[in-house]
Amino acid sequence: MSQYFSKIVEYAETLGLDVIHRDEKEELIVVSNEDKGIYNLIIDCEETILIFEQLIYGISNHSEKHFMRLLQMNRTLIHGAFVVDEEGKQVIFRDTLQLENLDFNEFEGTINALSLGLAEYSNELLTLNKN
Repeated sequence: MSQYFSKIVEYAETLGLDVIHRDEKEELIVVSNEDKGIYNLIIDCEETILIFEQLIYGISNHSEKHFMRLLQMNRTLIHGAFVVDEEGKQVIFRDTLQLENLDFNEFEGTINALSLGLAEYSNELLTLNKN
């Protein structure tokens, strides 16, 4: 277990995130906090970076308008972005941070960006995928 992994777990717990899965070998945790709109957020230590990923929804609408709006939403997010997975089947919130000099404020910034982004766009994200 690296020095970074224990720090990440500590940061998550300090922010009131429930650690629902912990894999010390893979240096990965899955966290949730219903009040913040966070469900099964994967936080993964990968060599020199920390990766945050939360599934937002499965894609049923592949229109240009749908993807254009996601790009427009990304412009307003403080950290991270709404991205499409490799197969083009899911919209995910994703952010990456450098582990070497990561501090609590950066970690908290990503969590807050996800929470605020979902609060601001949750209804539109649901509607986007239906249309």
